Amino acid sequence: MRFSYTHHMPYTGIKQAGQDWPVANNQFDPVKGSEMFNKYVEDKIYAEQTGFDWIGCNEHHMSPYGLMPNPNLVGAIVAHRTKTAGILQSGNILPLMNPLRIAEEYAMLDIISGGRLVAGLMRGIPHEYIAYNASPSESYGRMGEATALILKCWTETEPFGWEGEFYQYRAVSIWPKPIQNPVPILMSATSPFSSELAAKHHAIAGILALTSMEDGRKHIENFKVNARKFGWEPTPLHINIGMNCCIAPTYEEAKTILQAGQEYFFGVLGGGIRTAQKLVVQKTRYYHDQEVAKAQAQKFVNMRSGAGGMSFDERVEAGLMICGTPEMAIDQITNAYKELGMGRLGMTIKVGNVADEHVTRTQDYLRDIVFPAVRHLGEPEDPAAAQAAE
Repeated sequence: MRFSYTHHMPYTGIKQAGQDWPVANNQFDPVKGSEMFNKYVEDKIYAEQTGFDWIGCNEHHMSPYGLMPNPNLVGAIVAHRTKTAGILQSGNILPLMNPLRIAEEYAMLDIISGGRLVAGLMRGIPHEYIAYNASPSESYGRMGEATALILKCWTETEPFGWEGEFYQYRAVSIWPKPIQNPVPILMSATSPFSSELAAKHHAIAGILALTSMEDGRKHIENFKVNARKFGWEPTPLHINIGMNCCIAPTYEEAKTILQAGQEYFFGVLGGGIRTAQKLVVQKTRYYHDQEVAKAQAQKFVNMRSGAGGMSFDERVEAGLMICGTPEMAIDQITNAYKELGMGRLGMTIKVGNVADEHVTRTQDYLRDIVFPAVRHLGEPEDPAAAQAAE
């Protein structure tokens, strides 16, 4: 099992819940913000010392939810100050940005890190399109075309022109080029479109919001079916599942910490985002059809309470979070592997306003007790298969 560390770098100085979007930035204290930002960077770097295989940075706009409108800046710091961990950019939102710029910056990260980039190619969540005044209805088309263009930028050895529906360039020849060939890529695989696109490009499939084991199995099977259509078979290392994580001496303490952090995350940090998401879903064709839109809208509800309005304890029992003692965490990861067969697990430990000392304690428990007990799960016997999924 390989583990990735996700840290949204939230601004936790806000107290009022239920604010509309965009949340007024008069609540941002630059001095506190600077302290938080630098602490969060150190926390990401510490993740390598605690055994995480990848360290993640992600892109969000106009929200205290995350302070990384350009995750590549943070990724460059992490790349320069770490030695072995993969630099997971999960990632740049392709339809909002110039794809050549993404190709260039990702290539720079691969060069800086000595070939450790894991390139997240993402469509983003709905509110980002309001933030950048971009057309959500064009997101599918732009996502597919931008992905193809970026990959060609990394592999083409001669200047080329590009005449697409959304992007036109007279001549392209990026400098620098990445060290890795191919560059490992991570893409979402939780909708029919994203699953097919990820499979087409031999990506690692990200299921970043596990709302039920049944849904997780369905997403994984859909991805595998799509991959077979394109002539290849995913290994466990091509499946990355995301979960919240909190480990403490007792289940009761871990529950108290994580439950409060989740309530802050959804109630304070996420309130305005949900308002913007509703506008996008109702007024645009961000989703291809109404059935997909309804399913995705329900997913946002289930992220908070689980499918069917589950209690916190029920969600832990269902295996949707890593929460409890180190021994419980070992059992939870083992059971998740038995249910889903994934070879990668992405952990978010700084959930909402969970205190930094609790984040560090969880990281230490993972390093000292949990990771050694579950590393063998999902590891291919054939070294070549493992290398292909790196």
